[in-house]
Amino acid sequence: MTLRTVHYNDLEQLLSIENEGFSKEEAATEQAFIERIRLIPDTFIVAEKRGEIIGYVNGPVIHEPYITDDLFEKINKNPAKGGFQSILGLAVSKENRYQGVARILLEKMTELVKVNQREGITLTCKQELVPFYEKLGFSNHGVSESQHGGFRWYNMVKINEFATNRHKS
Repeated sequence: MTLRTVHYNDLEQLLSIENEGFSKEEAATEQAFIERIRLIPDTFIVAEKRGEIIGYVNGPVIHEPYITDDLFEKINKNPAKGGFQSILGLAVSKENRYQGVARILLEKMTELVKVNQREGITLTCKQELVPFYEKLGFSNHGVSESQHGGFRWYNMVKINEFATNRHKS
């Protein structure tokens, strides 16, 4: 498996995986994917196996530690340094789940957070995924204000320990 940044010609495969992994209410639209590919290719990572995309992670850098619903509609280019790396989408194709692909994608995003001196990573998830993210070092910050797709979401945050140490010195 290899990891790389997104390309426009990935769109069809990405939409297929998105619609496999999320309900119609919560799935990102084609337009949202085009916007993310255009504006944040540096934080839109795809996992490939034998030339086929098997998963991806994406999200813009934001100034707050929690995701707000407006991010699903409009995002901005990432600043060079600082902020919180949000994760708006993390999905793995059905036939490649439970093989560590999501963990590897999150580890790559964690590397980017350290390199770009971000405060940490923030995402929202449904209750049943809270233990998965906790195993990967995220802390549950309780129920999110997000109403995305009409579901209850939980704020999960992973602080960059290097950013914390930088503030102490």
